[in-house]
Amino acid sequence: MDRDLWSGLAVFEAIVEAGSFARAATRLGLSASALSHAMRSLETKLGVRLLDRTTRSLAPTPAGEELLLRLRPAIASVAGALEDLDGARDRPAGRIRVSAHRVAAIYAILPRLADFARAFPDIAVELVVDDGFVDIVADRFDCGIRHAQTLQADMISVRISAPVPLVFVAAPAYLAGRVAPVDPDDLGAHRCLCYRYTSSGVVHRWAFERDGRTTERSVRGDFITNDIDVMRDAALAGLGVTCLPLPHAALQLAEGSLVEVLAGWAPVLPPNHLYYPSRRQPTAAFRAFVAAMRV
Repeated sequence: MDRDLWSGLAVFEAIVEAGSFARAATRLGLSASALSHAMRSLETKLGVRLLDRTTRSLAPTPAGEELLLRLRPAIASVAGALEDLDGARDRPAGRIRVSAHRVAAIYAILPRLADFARAFPDIAVELVVDDGFVDIVADRFDCGIRHAQTLQADMISVRISAPVPLVFVAAPAYLAGRVAPVDPDDLGAHRCLCYRYTSSGVVHRWAFERDGRTTERSVRGDFITNDIDVMRDAALAGLGVTCLPLPHAALQLAEGSLVEVLAGWAPVLPPNHLYYPSRRQPTAAFRAFVAAMRV
């Protein structure tokens, strides 16, 4: 088969799967203009329009749909052959794409990557940090990292961390001249720095745990952000009281730029899990990565 024709067919399938030229370009590591040129060349060679596209939508034509029905099994067969070939290597090789929320990326994954790179120098890792909901199948990630209670359905999961304690903190400069809160009811007299979930848009309700009982409540959001680094920096700047994962505040607590408040009231988050589709046939590289992350 014409090499350019096969390449164009693969681009066509990727564009339809992604739902846009921009998303397909990101996944393939190419420019949107390059994909647009490849599609025009493919349609010219085949003599038929495969995509109906406007500035707001993209969909395969009836001819494109018919082609996709026959094309997808062929692409899947090639992918399967490449996975079989990967299993025959002396050393695992390939690229692993991982979606993780920020705290897991920094404190659960990065500390293990140096040893992993030394053990498997032919495996590249792409770590995409996103605190929002990510459909790892649609976005073509090999796996995701999230807390256990937020995993997608029909996934195999592997625990990669211990439970993650939270801590309520404020800067000494903020507390100067104020009575530090010791009970959740005291928060009514304080400025609270809150987190808004990227995907749902909901502001996080603060949880409090004492004597085995957990309660939740909304607090006044004097400052709201969707970035945990910004939330920590806002606390460091003296804007108010906030709730952070303990690993994300440990250095600042140790050096005294943040101090704990509401001691004994902070809950613990479930462990982080690595998860991937149950239908996936893991490659040797992916199995090595999972083994390196497992605890």
